[in-house]
Order: sequence, then C-alpha cells, then structure tokens
Amino acid sequence: MKICFYAPFKPLTHPNPSGDLIIAKGLYGFLADLGHEIKTVSPLRTRWIYWKPWKWFSILMEQQRAEKLVKNFLPDIWLTYHTYYKAPDMLGPYVAQRQKIPYVVFQGIYSTKRRRDLRAGPGFLLNRKALRAASHIFSNRKEDEINLRRIIPQDRLSYVPPGIFPKDFKFDPGARNELRRHWNVGNTPVVLSAAMFRADVKTEGLSWVIRACGKLFKQGINLFLVIAGDGSQKHFLKSLAEQYLSGKVIFAGKIQRNQMYRFYSAGDLFVFPGIRESLGMVFLEAQSCGLPVVAFNNGGIPEVVRHGETGFLTPLYSEPPFLSAIKNLLDNRHLAKNMGKSAGEYVREKHDLDINYRRVDHMLKQIKQKNLET
Repeated sequence: MKICFYAPFKPLTHPNPSGDLIIAKGLYGFLADLGHEIKTVSPLRTRWIYWKPWKWFSILMEQQRAEKLVKNFLPDIWLTYHTYYKAPDMLGPYVAQRQKIPYVVFQGIYSTKRRRDLRAGPGFLLNRKALRAASHIFSNRKEDEINLRRIIPQDRLSYVPPGIFPKDFKFDPGARNELRRHWNVGNTPVVLSAAMFRADVKTEGLSWVIRACGKLFKQGINLFLVIAGDGSQKHFLKSLAEQYLSGKVIFAGKIQRNQMYRFYSAGDLFVFPGIRESLGMVFLEAQSCGLPVVAFNNGGIPEVVRHGETGFLTPLYSEPPFLSAIKNLLDNRHLAKNMGKSAGEYVREKHDLDINYRRVDHMLKQIKQKNLET
C-alpha cells in the first residue's frame, strides 16, 4: 500500500523532542516496517499559520507541490497525523479530494469551546472542515473520540489505545546495578522523574516532585530523587533541589529515548504529576520497565495508568494525597514491587503498539479497498 504522510503540527524532522513527535515517528515507522511505501508530503508546519499572513503564499505553494507529488506517487491513502485548532491540516483535505484518494486522520482533535475564542476561532473552523472531510479518524484519547462524535459518524471513528513498543522498555538488572553504583545510592529507595526543563507545566510538575520528596525526607523517609532531562529551567530546578532536598537530588541530564529503559531500571518508583498531560508517554515507559507510578488524575493519564493497580492517581494540585501516595510506595516495598509487576503486564496487554497499530493497518487496507470499489 502506498501512503502519503503529513504532520501539520510538528514535522517528523522537528528538532525538539516531544510525546507528539514520538507518536508520529512510531506510527510512520510501524507502517513502513510492515512494507508499506510511505512518502512524507510536506514539511509545512501550520501552527497558528492563519495569523501569519506572510506565510499564506507558502500554503498555496505546498498545496501545489503536494498535489504534484500525489500525481506522481499515486498513493492509496493520505494519512495526516494530528490536526487541531492550533495546527489545522490545510493540505490533506484539498489534495485528497482533488486526487480522489481517501483522506485519513490519526489523532484528530475537536474542541467546541474554541469556537468563540477570537484567537483560535479561524483554526477551529479550518480544523472542523478537515475533520469532516476525513474518510476515517483514529483517536488515541477517549475524550477526543467522544468530542469527535459530535460531527463525525461512529462508523468513521476508531479508538486506538495509546501505547509504546514494550520490547524497547524492558527491565535491565545490569543497568540497574551500574547506574545505582554511579549515583552512589546504595540500597536507598530511588524516586525517578523525567521531563524537559521547559518554562511551562513540565517544570511546574518537576517542582512538585522536588518539593514533595523534600517534605517526605524531612519526615524521616530516606530517599534519593533522580531527574532525567534538560532545558532552560535547569538552574531554577537545581536551586529548588538545593533548597528542599540538598544532597539527595541527582540530575542525570538529557537521556536519549532508546536509553531510557536503563534509567527506569535503576529506580523504585516513577513520580511526575503530568499537569494537563494529554497522554504521557513516560508513564507507559516507566510501567513497562516495572515501575509503579504516582501522578495527578487529569488529562489522558487515567488512560495509561490504572489507579490502585499500577500506581496511584491523586487529585490535581492536592498535596496531601500526592505525598501520601509516594510515601505509601516508599514505605511498602512489597506493594511497590507488586504494582510494578502489574504495571509491566498492563502495558504489554493494553498498550503494545505492535498489537494496536495492526488494527490501524487493517482498517487502512479496508479503506483502500472500499475506495477501489466506489
């Protein structure tokens, strides 16, 4: 099968890592590994482009280039990854319709509250137009699927549970011993956390972890906190760590994703609030390596963590239950170990993309066949 692939929010070549980019690359790579011939249509990033008139000409140029590519490539399907009000797909619906090929969206998002937002209004309308033009939409968030039902018939919608490739995130006892020696933590319980040090909810979340661990340490609970990541807020986070948990926080730096399994293997639990986290790939990665999780019960986190079974989800911005959840896992090694075991099994059962993306592949083939018959 020939597939044209386009990511209007963040092209595959974008330099800044994110969960969104990981999902896009994972989907692209999976389909390519199955033997499909895939071409990236355009590097055009449409984030807030409708408020950038100096870029409007580039939209017309990219539409023409994309249409020319489609004519030469003769794809069976156009697949767009992630269209929403900030970055609506302004190529796919136009080109797919003109060339009479199915237009498919993975992770389409529809938010009616943006309709009356003066800044987001134009993006809302452009995105709604793209979504309605789709032959089929795959959603990896239940909330998004529910919202899409307002404008898309059920037979054109599919829910695909978010996931990872568990084979890439397995517990490594050798890495655990090596890193714990390097960190000089001995047998002391190690709390792990990871995020980019950006001046947004990522740093806010890491600040919560540092303060929480500091307060627990002052209550007499021995622990080390190890944080993976880097960014502009590094100095602020280091100062906060010195203030709340001096000498007990290790900044491991930025770790390549293909090495994160080693990092997770060295810890005893993973803690990150995940404020307004749409999905939270780190929670799946940590669980896959056998770590129980503590996070806020918000966003898409309940879709990837089973409260009371693979970790604890506490009310948003409520400190006492957040502290209690961490303390519970630090005090009770047996509970932490059992939850970690359940976490690994849960990811392999419900969030294995080798299984979940095969359903996407099956549906794409059906869409192709249906198009050939009409």
